[in-house]
Amino acid sequence: MSATPTAHGRSARRSPGVSAPILPVVDDTLPGVVSPDRGVLAIVGALMVIGVVMVYSASVSVEGAELNLRQWHRTPLRQCVFAVAGFLAMLFVSHVDYRVFAWRRKRDCALIALVYGLALACLLALNVGLGDLRMGAVRSITVLPGPLPLSFQPPELAKIALILGMAGVLARPGWQVATRFGYYFPLVAGAALIVLTVREDLGTAALLTVVLLALLYVGGARKRDLSLTVVAGVALMVVAAFMRPYRLQRVWTWWYGAKDPLDDGYQIGQSLLAIGSGGWWGRGLGAGVRKYGYLPQDNNDFIFAILCEELGVAGGLLVMVLFLCLLARGWHIARQAVDPLGRMIACGVTLTIFLQAVFNIAVVTNTVPTKGISLPFVSAGGSGILFLGVSAGLLASVGGVAWSPKAGVSRGR
Repeated sequence: MSATPTAHGRSARRSPGVSAPILPVVDDTLPGVVSPDRGVLAIVGALMVIGVVMVYSASVSVEGAELNLRQWHRTPLRQCVFAVAGFLAMLFVSHVDYRVFAWRRKRDCALIALVYGLALACLLALNVGLGDLRMGAVRSITVLPGPLPLSFQPPELAKIALILGMAGVLARPGWQVATRFGYYFPLVAGAALIVLTVREDLGTAALLTVVLLALLYVGGARKRDLSLTVVAGVALMVVAAFMRPYRLQRVWTWWYGAKDPLDDGYQIGQSLLAIGSGGWWGRGLGAGVRKYGYLPQDNNDFIFAILCEELGVAGGLLVMVLFLCLLARGWHIARQAVDPLGRMIACGVTLTIFLQAVFNIAVVTNTVPTKGISLPFVSAGGSGILFLGVSAGLLASVGGVAWSPKAGVSRGR
C-alpha cells in the first residue's frame, strides 16, 4: 500500500491497481493556475526578439525605416506591437490548465466546439468571398477597419482548432479510434478545415494534413486506415495544385530550373543571392542589400534570406538551433505528459511550429517549390505571431502540469 499526497498536503491510502486522480489544482497559491514550462517560454521569446529586430531591419527602405502609423501594415512598429501581444497571450495561456479542454462528459466539449466552429465559420467566409484580396489571394478578414485596420488570417486559427479538436476527441475516455466511427469522425472534422483552407492557402493546408495524420497516429489509428488517408491527402494536394495555374508554374520552375532569372526565377534567385552573399558572419545587421526592392516579401516569407545576408550562416544556424531546441523540448513534454490529452496537444503544437519552420526554410533555400508560408515568430505578421503564441502557451501549460508534484506524478525537470 502506498501513500499519495492529497490536495491539502496529507497522505492518503491508495488501493492497488487504482491510479491517482488528476487534480485540477496544480499551484500552491492560485487554484487552477499552472507554473508553465520555462524552456518553451524562453525559446519562443528569443525567436520573437529576433523577429522584431529582423523585421525592422528588412523594413528599411531608401528613405529609412518606415514608422509612419498611416502605413500600419508595413511599419516595423506593428511587428513589435503584435510580438508583445503574442508573448503576453502565450504567458496567459501557459498559466491556464490545458485540461479545461478535456472532453469527459457531453457538456465538456463546448469550449472545443466553440474554437472549431469559429475557425470553420471564418474559413467559410473566406471561401464565399467575404475576405480581403491581397496579392492575388483571399486569406484575411478585416476585424477593425479605419486608419489603423486590424485583420486576421483564419488559417492561423484553424491550426489551433485542429489540434484542440483532434486532441479532445481522440483523448476522450473510452474513445476507440480503431473502430470505423472512432476513426472517420475526427478525420472528417479535420478534413473539413483542410478542404476550406486549400483553395487559397496550399502551404497551410499541406501543413494541417501532416499534423492531422500525425495526431491520428499518436491517437492509435490503424496503419491500414492511415495509409488510405495518406493517399487521399496526396490526391487532394495534387488536385489543389491544378486549381491554380501559378502553382504548377512554381513546381515547373523548381523542378526544371528558371529559364529567365528576371521572370519566373526572380524571387528565388534573389533569395539565394542574399543567402550566398552573407558568408559565414554576414554583412552586418542592417547592412543587407536585397531588402532595397530586390527581394519580394523580404520581411515576411523570405525573412530568413535577409537574416542570412546580414547575420551570415551563423545567424541562420542560430535560428535553426532554436527551432530544434523547441522540437526537443516539445518531444520531452509530450513523453512526460500526465494524460493522453496533454500528449496530443504537445505533439500537435510542436509539429505545427517545427514543420512550418522547416517548410519556410526549405522554400527560401529552393529545396521545395516556392509557397507562401511564414517563419514562425520571426516573419512579419499579426495573426500568425498571435495565434502561434497561444499554441506555444498550450505547450508550456502541458509541460507545467507534467512537472507539477500535484499532477498525479512527480517528475524532475
